[in-house]
Amino acid sequence: MDRQHRVAGALIGSAVGDALGAPFEFGPDGRFSARFPSPARGVATEMCGGGTLGWEPGEFTDDTQMALLLAESLVERNGLDGADVFDRFRRWAEADPPDIGLQTRAVLGSCLPWDTAAAEHFRAGNRSAGNGSLMRNTPAAIWFARAGREATMDAARRISALTHGDPAAGEGCAIFHEVLRVLLAGGDADAAVVDALPLVAAEHREKWARVCAPSWRPQDATEGNGAVWPTLGSALWALRNSATFEEALRLVIDLGGDTDTVACVTGALAGARSGIAGIPMRWTSVLHGRVPGFEGRWELPDLHLLARRLDGHRSAQPYAPPTSHDLEPAEVAPGVWAADLDGARRSDRDFAVVSLCRTGGRFGHDVQRLAYLVDDDTNPEVATVLDDVLDDMAALRADGRRVLVHCFGGASRTGLVLRAWLMRTEGLSAQEATERVAARWPHLGLWNDSFTAALEEFGRR
Repeated sequence: MDRQHRVAGALIGSAVGDALGAPFEFGPDGRFSARFPSPARGVATEMCGGGTLGWEPGEFTDDTQMALLLAESLVERNGLDGADVFDRFRRWAEADPPDIGLQTRAVLGSCLPWDTAAAEHFRAGNRSAGNGSLMRNTPAAIWFARAGREATMDAARRISALTHGDPAAGEGCAIFHEVLRVLLAGGDADAAVVDALPLVAAEHREKWARVCAPSWRPQDATEGNGAVWPTLGSALWALRNSATFEEALRLVIDLGGDTDTVACVTGALAGARSGIAGIPMRWTSVLHGRVPGFEGRWELPDLHLLARRLDGHRSAQPYAPPTSHDLEPAEVAPGVWAADLDGARRSDRDFAVVSLCRTGGRFGHDVQRLAYLVDDDTNPEVATVLDDVLDDMAALRADGRRVLVHCFGGASRTGLVLRAWLMRTEGLSAQEATERVAARWPHLGLWNDSFTAALEEFGRR
């Protein structure tokens, strides 16, 4: 898998977990599965919004807000500038965000200097090993990953210490940094923990070894999951006991308690493991939010761009798609239509749109799903994306929606999905499906050999 797929998976997976878990925060265990016993792929999904603070569906919380502030500081200052990060955090806190941890609020509102505020809070006898520094660390883990184990663990401690004076929190962040560094390289999380533990401060090593051990379970926790130990321990537990991003997130949200933060941390690790293609598009498509005290609204394309910049592509710019041919939508199968980028953008608003390319932003349709599919041979999991798209299409059709599928030119990626749809719904062979689509959509493109191979494999499955 290309590294950039894993980097995007980590950053966006973290925000997905945050937004997905937010409505269930401080609730009992099992609430998520009780409400969603099976995947909700239609017009209404598990990105349901609500909760005690009335989040919008897909809206991220303070976990991601602080992560974005850290990320922008790293990119703009070309490295870690503790004073700048702290100033951004303080400006955010002064703007009265709807959700902010008690400890973080106390430190940022103390009027003490950036390099002593958290330490003084801890020295005064306040509990300081919450998960508030762990939840925001994914951008820094990405940024420092190429610098190696010791450098990334040291950076994690320094970032944690800006708001959390207890060294135990910093050691948890250091382990998280190293695990994410290894996952981004395609390695194993448990092996990363083993290698990280000798670098953990001696007075904290035994407890972190116990919480991060493969035998540990959330019910073994001695603190609530608002503390740093069970948050990271639960994320690692979910990673071991799941095969997919979706399974991992369901496990940790069903634990109850501090669901947004535990899911945020889990989402980063599971997203790095699966890559961006492994995160359900019904969740990524609706991600959004604002950072109080700062201008602008964040959406999925902004997070993709930020992921590239954090991973070393400093000059990456927002994507502005060129003009396509503006092909008029055409019905290729009952209730399933095809178009190109501009044809879809200008289509009737009652379409449920499935976008298979970068769009430069949302269209304004009530339902728009944004799939991650590249028109070359670098897609690590075409089958995973194809299953995700087809399952959502089926659910949207069951909800009575006309589904409009498009990519930039309406040719190759669009053709792959349309042919797979006919194979699944009508039992056609790959050749029969190709002939049917070509007869109804003359813009079909067949140049991508990896798509041809994926379609043949789809037929065998």
